[in-house]
Order: sequence, then C-alpha cells, then structure tokens
Amino acid sequence: MATVRDVMSTELVTVTPQVTVAEAATIMGQRRVGSCLVMEGDHLAGIFTERDIVRVLGQHFDASGHQVGEWMTEGPMTVAPETPVKDALQVMVAGGFRHLPVLDEGRLVGMVSMRDLSAWLTST
Repeated sequence: MATVRDVMSTELVTVTPQVTVAEAATIMGQRRVGSCLVMEGDHLAGIFTERDIVRVLGQHFDASGHQVGEWMTEGPMTVAPETPVKDALQVMVAGGFRHLPVLDEGRLVGMVSMRDLSAWLTST
C-alpha cells in the first residue's frame, strides 16, 4: 500500500509569519504552488494558501501589506510519512483542504497536495 512518503513533495515553500501577503503571493506564483508553510525557526506555525489570499483581499483594501501571520491557518492538520495515501485523502476531503504538511516526529519533511494524490490515484 502506498504511503504519503511515496507521493509527497520535499521541495517546500516556506515563509515566516512576518512576510507580507504580497510577498507570499509572489513567492507562491514564482514557485507555481497553492500554499506556503509558515515557519518559526524549525517549528511549523501555520499554512498560508490561495484561499487565504482571496479571504484577505476580500476583507481589506490594503491586504497586500498585511503579515501572513495574521491570516494563516495556525496549527494545521498534518500527517506522518507512513500514513496510507487513502487515509491522507480522507483527511483532506473531510477537512475541506488541498494541502497537508507532513511531519516526521515533529519535524517538517514534506507536503502532500490534492494534486499529488490525484496523480497517484490516476496512475494506479
């Protein structure tokens, strides 16, 4: 049975909570990803996604200058690398999100996206 380790990305896009929404959006656009992981040192503080960008833009005319830390999802749901792919998909569907950080004994090691899981499902 395939695990998250088999499909996750290890090329992570990270920012600090002090980065502005505009800076994070630029980084995400350049890297062609839908989210970035918000790190405080080695600790995963949150996740900032395309949906967060839409939410902040819809609420504030000066949103681009706001810090990501104000708008990120704090303490996001995570999975372990040994989690079966189908279980990770169930977590994502039940939670209504498209990105899931992967922690190994509390250390960030990857990210699995709905796109990763869809590619795996269509290849099996």
